Amino acid sequence: MGSKAIDPQAIRNVTIIGDPGATQRVIERLSHAAGLPASPPDVIHWAAARVDHTIRFTQLAADAPIATLERSIRVANSVIAVVHATAPHAPRLETILRVADDHQVARLCLITALDHPGADFAHCVHTIADTRGAVPLPLQIPLGAGAAFEGSIDLLSMWALGPLAADIYGPHWALAEASYADLVKTVMQQNTPDATAYHALRDIPLEQLHQRIRSLTRIGDIVPILCGATPLSDDTVPLLDAIVRYLPSPLDVCQPEHALDY
Repeated sequence: MGSKAIDPQAIRNVTIIGDPGATQRVIERLSHAAGLPASPPDVIHWAAARVDHTIRFTQLAADAPIATLERSIRVANSVIAVVHATAPHAPRLETILRVADDHQVARLCLITALDHPGADFAHCVHTIADTRGAVPLPLQIPLGAGAAFEGSIDLLSMWALGPLAADIYGPHWALAEASYADLVKTVMQQNTPDATAYHALRDIPLEQLHQRIRSLTRIGDIVPILCGATPLSDDTVPLLDAIVRYLPSPLDVCQPEHALDY
């Protein structure tokens, strides 16, 4: 029986960087979301938009020697930086983002441990913003922090809830609307309606926003940011969707060091 051919455009080669325990937990959760056994695999298959994708993971410790980090990031197709929400200083995160920017490597950031005391999502975003290179683009915002962390609001899909959204998210809704307006302004750049015209912003087709985020992520102009799941929900579907939607395939990667491996 022959093996099934894989479309190179449906491949995502991802280097996930962070504390080894944190990166291992992220991959375990991703494999669980994909319906795989508890033992974390190196390859996950994920369907999105009626396309079957193959996601290949490589783990890299954030405290590896700088030379190792630079070499590994330089030849990566794409990077996910796993950020601990309570870290007051993140010099290694800055190094990861700087090296990725130097070599135009597409990257996402996943902010974890939002349920821990002292978790500060805004501080993590500011750290990314202060690093030379791409503009941080939160695709989600947390519902509370520390012991009050209840999950996250997905800014792109929240309008699907219709008029109920404001009631569901309660005191978080005003921030969600403002965050969505900032997202659209960043992604659409000059082609943006009045930032206060939320109804006009909602009329922008979702697929158009996805395409713009993918394009800007691929060329290194933005860093999409997602929230880690709560320990109880373990919902990592948004991260899997973001990987296949926004990170490049091997055919999209144009650095000469990159190998087309499929």
